[in-house]
Amino acid sequence: MNFQEGAYIYINKPYRMSSFGALAHIRYLVSKRLKVKRVKMGHAGTLDPLATGVLILCTGKATKQIERLQLHTKEYTATLQLGATTPSYDMEHEVDQTYPTAHITEELIRTVLPRFQGDIMQEPPLFSACMVAGDRAYELARKGSDVRLAPKPIRIDEIELTAFDPETMQLSIRVVCGKGTYIRSLARDIGEALGSGAYLTALCRTRVGDVRIEDCLTFEEFPAWLDKNTEYETITV
Repeated sequence: MNFQEGAYIYINKPYRMSSFGALAHIRYLVSKRLKVKRVKMGHAGTLDPLATGVLILCTGKATKQIERLQLHTKEYTATLQLGATTPSYDMEHEVDQTYPTAHITEELIRTVLPRFQGDIMQEPPLFSACMVAGDRAYELARKGSDVRLAPKPIRIDEIELTAFDPETMQLSIRVVCGKGTYIRSLARDIGEALGSGAYLTALCRTRVGDVRIEDCLTFEEFPAWLDKNTEYETITV
């Protein structure tokens, strides 16, 4: 495998690590193994630090395919906590409001979820990398701004309830969606539709296009895979 010419690396991004942090770690290992200063590398689609799952890394000339790869359909599994909200719509921030949940049943959830299937408008999270008048939204959020971002068109092809625990008020869903979909915003919107509030407690990207999480390497598996795939590569320095 010629990493400098162009290759794809499929990583299962660890929990509590940014996508760039994961890329930097893999780039360091590849560059060190090839005995070069820095291998050109980029990733096709950011995952939040609290999310895990499929992260496609592109090296060399393959970085030209990043924009195309970002258009691929993605699949996620997510767990939502009902009855409360946080400013970031996940566990990055503390709960800021709580709501009643006695009215929530599995039947109600199954009635509400189909509303989010198809072409819909979605407001991105303020704690995101979206640009607002030249500033990153998360920078404004950290300064205490309560500006709301303009809704954007997205597409959700499938949304499926996979589990619901009426005692803990946690529900799990599987989502197949297009580019630009924020699962954190989807959690917020589902909570609003249920009249209870909601935030993400777990998120995993299980597929990007044809690349599934089963195809991905963990950080622990990567060094051995790297040795195997560079064993016969000729390095030009």
